[in-house]
Amino acid sequence: MKRKVLKLKNGQSMILREAVPEDAEAMITFVNQVAGESDNLTFGPGEFAVTLDQEKSILAEFQQGLNQLFLIGEIDGEIVGNLTFRGGHRPRVAHVGEFGISVLKKYWGLGIGKYLLEYLIDWAREVGFIYKINLRVKEDNEGAIQLYRKMGFREEGRLTRDFCIDGRYYDSIAMGLQIDPEENK
Repeated sequence: MKRKVLKLKNGQSMILREAVPEDAEAMITFVNQVAGESDNLTFGPGEFAVTLDQEKSILAEFQQGLNQLFLIGEIDGEIVGNLTFRGGHRPRVAHVGEFGISVLKKYWGLGIGKYLLEYLIDWAREVGFIYKINLRVKEDNEGAIQLYRKMGFREEGRLTRDFCIDGRYYDSIAMGLQIDPEENK
């Protein structure tokens, strides 16, 4: 799929595109910033210990995989959001994968998450062999849960004590979106 220029709720334009290895340095900066802004992620401040060369390799690997996707949203050259999706590595699970999503706090509520998800769902239909998209969301992340429901995801279960933040445990809600094979044709 191609890059898209999208209008946010505040009128700003955002470029939505697939990441390339040249984005590695900006991605590291983004992840380190977003890690300190939210307790809704699976990592916190200082926990993203990836070198520039490792990040370049990760981004190159995403480009080569048929059932994986790494998206970034940019405003004025700054990464403001990202989404990663990885499908299974073996034939029996290659049709299903899980995604993670993050947006810089100052851009919350502007539609970036929705645009990232729409791109993922359209991509899955376009590639024609992704039939299930899964996610886990922290139980108290109501804004994200509402967005996922609006996008067609359904609750499929609960993972107890899935997060531990400052010594307190939180459950995750497992959600999934089935993509009908007939929609892919």
